[in-house]
Amino acid sequence: MPLNKSLSAAVIGGGPAGLMAAEVLCRGGVKVDLFDAMPSVGRKFLMAGKGGMNITHSEPLPSFAGRYGARQKNIAPLLDMCGPEALRQWIHAQGVETFVGSSGRVFPREMKAAPLLRAWLHRLRETGVNFHMRHRWLGWDANKGLRFATPDGEKTVETDAVVLALGGGSWGKLGSDGLWVPLLRQHGVSVAALKPANCGFDTNWSEHFSARFSGEPVKTVVLTYTDIAGVVHRKQGEIMITVGGVEGGLIYAMSAGLRDQIAVNGKVQVHVDLLPGKEQQQVINEIAHPRGSRSMASHLQSRLGIKGVKAGLLRELVFAQDYADPTRLGIAIKALPLTLVTPRPLDEAISSAGGVVFEDMDEHLMLRNLPGVFCAGEMLDWEAPTGGYLLTACFATGKAAGDGALNWLKSRCAYK
Repeated sequence: MPLNKSLSAAVIGGGPAGLMAAEVLCRGGVKVDLFDAMPSVGRKFLMAGKGGMNITHSEPLPSFAGRYGARQKNIAPLLDMCGPEALRQWIHAQGVETFVGSSGRVFPREMKAAPLLRAWLHRLRETGVNFHMRHRWLGWDANKGLRFATPDGEKTVETDAVVLALGGGSWGKLGSDGLWVPLLRQHGVSVAALKPANCGFDTNWSEHFSARFSGEPVKTVVLTYTDIAGVVHRKQGEIMITVGGVEGGLIYAMSAGLRDQIAVNGKVQVHVDLLPGKEQQQVINEIAHPRGSRSMASHLQSRLGIKGVKAGLLRELVFAQDYADPTRLGIAIKALPLTLVTPRPLDEAISSAGGVVFEDMDEHLMLRNLPGVFCAGEMLDWEAPTGGYLLTACFATGKAAGDGALNWLKSRCAYK
């Protein structure tokens, strides 16, 4: 039986989590008003789709859930309700087809976020969601009304339930600025400090190397490091040289552990295998092969294919005297030591870790200290690698918060 349409819910935040919560509530018979500080919704969603919208991943659900690390037990039940397959079906219902790439990642057929967002917003407006742009949430007034800063001055809104989907702390210019943190803390909500996730790291490049190679990809290498628990991590992929350090898919995949190691020890040393397809002794033998009048640079390129940025990395990180010793040089090529000293700033990160802790919410994502207030999306204390895991959890938590708010209203309000 439908709810009385006079019941209302405010959704604050117009990213995927907020939009999904608004859809659930509106279809459940609730009057929904969605507020966002930006001039339009879905800005970070659109930015994420610029290089090809990776919406989710096709790997089996148990492995998928494992990508959420320490928060797997909190995220897994939500994925049971809105996991990768359910998300694909939902996208198809918007009139957008998807396909699975060679890496297992799932993309919209057009590889863009804009068509999906346009179709979704059209459906939401048809369903009855009211959008209020340039409304920055300022917290609650003494009567528990929602305060907003608007172009026309401060405004107060009364509502029966609230879903907060305010984003994390990365890419503040797109709306995720973390300014909500003190607003919740002053109401006794525990918020873990926001930290960069899926981020790059600084190191101490020489001016010459930085000027010559920043922006260059280092393709098909293996990165190895030992985390604070003594566990060795090893992964193959690609890194990118930046002006002050490194970034790229391989770095992002390991960024949580690298960040935490730096927090404890002030730095972390990783080892880069420049030639993962060759055994160490084979590399040493190739270096020891007589080179005649050729330079060592020409010799390494001829015998091992080391040139360009890989050759530059060797010169940057290996002592000059090691070039005279095939064994030491071969060991360096297979395990080039690189010290990372600090993560890049939070605002530059692809996503953020930290946020509202799950222990302060019930299983429906309602804040225990604030009945009727639900949280969703990246503002919750979880993190995941890129590859579709971030967006999937945002959709899943948005649906869970929407369902939670809807059921909370049902349990407290009269039916027609």
